[in-house]
Amino acid sequence: MSQQPATGVVMSLVSAPQLKTKVTHGPSGATLPTEAPKDNGGTGGSFSPTDLVATALASCVVTTMHLMAGKEGITLGEVTATVEKRMTPPPRKIGELVLSILMPSGLTKEQRTTLEKIAHECPVARSLHPDVKVTTSFGYPD
Repeated sequence: MSQQPATGVVMSLVSAPQLKTKVTHGPSGATLPTEAPKDNGGTGGSFSPTDLVATALASCVVTTMHLMAGKEGITLGEVTATVEKRMTPPPRKIGELVLSILMPSGLTKEQRTTLEKIAHECPVARSLHPDVKVTTSFGYPD
């Protein structure tokens, strides 16, 4: 099998016993362990592949808001998020991702609207299948 030249970011993966893998980010060499979820034969000791999808959504939303804030001159500060992955009954797939974002204080109504809009348009959110329900809430301390 011949290899095609890389046209994007390349990650590699090596499987290990007990339904585990080690993923390596090509450009940086950073590694990430994964494992089958507990309800599917794993130990629950690491991220499952579907956990990574949920995590990717939360990370992408927050990163995209920070990118937009920088371009718009908005001082955003620290944003925190939690994401809950809800699986469907067999055949297993992600049914819903529930994302809760806690925003910093001091944002105007217009800034909040801009940031919330861009959050829904992050690349991961746009890449998810339309059957995956994404429920997003934003909390503000002020």
